[in-house]
Amino acid sequence: MHICLMNDSFPPQLDGVANAVKNYATLIQSDYGETSVVTPYYPDVEDDYPFPVIRYPSLDTTALVGYRAGVPFSPKALGELEKLPVDLIHSHCPIVSTYLGRILRSRKKVPLVFTYHTKFDIDIANAIRGRHLQEGAVKLLVENITACDEVWVVSRGAGENLRSLGYEGDYILMPNGVDLPRGRVAESAVREATAGFDLPRGTPVFLFVGRMMWYKGLRIILDALQTLQSEGQDFRMVFIGAGGDEAEVRACAGELGLNGRCLFVGPVYDRETLRAWYCRADLFLFPSTFDTNGLVVREAAACSLASVLIRGSCAAEDGEDGENCFLIEENSAAMAACLRALCAQPQRMRQVGQRAAEELYVSWEEAVRGAWERYAVVEDRYRRGLCEPHNEPVDELLRSAGVIMDAAGKLHRARQLVTNRIDTLAAGLQWEKQHKENERIAAREQNQLRHHADRRWERLDRFL
Repeated sequence: MHICLMNDSFPPQLDGVANAVKNYATLIQSDYGETSVVTPYYPDVEDDYPFPVIRYPSLDTTALVGYRAGVPFSPKALGELEKLPVDLIHSHCPIVSTYLGRILRSRKKVPLVFTYHTKFDIDIANAIRGRHLQEGAVKLLVENITACDEVWVVSRGAGENLRSLGYEGDYILMPNGVDLPRGRVAESAVREATAGFDLPRGTPVFLFVGRMMWYKGLRIILDALQTLQSEGQDFRMVFIGAGGDEAEVRACAGELGLNGRCLFVGPVYDRETLRAWYCRADLFLFPSTFDTNGLVVREAAACSLASVLIRGSCAAEDGEDGENCFLIEENSAAMAACLRALCAQPQRMRQVGQRAAEELYVSWEEAVRGAWERYAVVEDRYRRGLCEPHNEPVDELLRSAGVIMDAAGKLHRARQLVTNRIDTLAAGLQWEKQHKENERIAAREQNQLRHHADRRWERLDRFL
């Protein structure tokens, strides 16, 4: 099969879903079949992958939402997509990517699968002001998801969140994996990656990896650390990542007097360097109730690093308190109490980290293997006519949009042909003009030479 993966983010934009799509594409291409990725355009991007990346026009909305917004109505992109031998479309974003997926589905007559990765009600609330506008946006989002042939969720909590938005259809649990191998890196690699940072031996090192956004529970971390510091506990807190609230988080750390103990490393793109940081830390702090899967928790587990998680959060779904993670209530006092106790028990942190590696780790190879097996089921059900028909008004509108894009594409190609023909004729005329001009210049020069020669012969005749 050829799987067409669609998402509103992809490298150079880095987030959990972009990373998921990249791993899906890489493993499908190397181990199973063919794949292609469809995503918005980014300036000066170089897509050096073993699979095609088709980019469609985008608007620069990074100041508003942190990434570029795709404009899916591109005749050129649709033309490229129609050339692909697509057997199934897999969208990872319920907005632009799924609209484009529905257009392509109507043209290629193939099934459309959707994966719900993120709590979009929170994203919508952050991006849109006004309750009625937010409710309208959620309604459109749910209608878009419902129009897909099968819906996957990355965790049980993600499914519950989707239900809370008003989705009434079925869904299948299809967890994501981790692209870090299980096991610790060499001590020399840890020293090299963390060189230049103030990390005294014997001092507990706490780690956070992710987008620097307040809704990730960063205030809980900072307030708990202030409590520990006031009690005389030494520590180092390492933040890896970037995001819209980064400046505020840094400023807050300074206001709480934590500058000497909080290290802001910024984003780390090299995976081996990131592994080294996981291996250097003693405890991973992830008090987020926003994330639906918490892949960073599984990354930490790959390196035998235990996590502190919020009880009942999606990231803690497979966790067992004191066995493969540490669970707390969603407040800074609970975080401080947990850290206070564990700073006195470093051996316990290591034991729980080892259990995390054994029980929480899921590789991307495992995740994509399960997805590939399910693709075959979806494709078979679609071919046998077991998927619901798609005759909603929006489907008709999207089919019409496809027809309009076809017409626009034909007009563009016709215009290009005419332009090329005109350019060819103009070049011919220019050559002819230049040729005639050259002939005139040559004739003039020849006449001048003849005139000079005649004058010389006249002078010579006087002496003969």
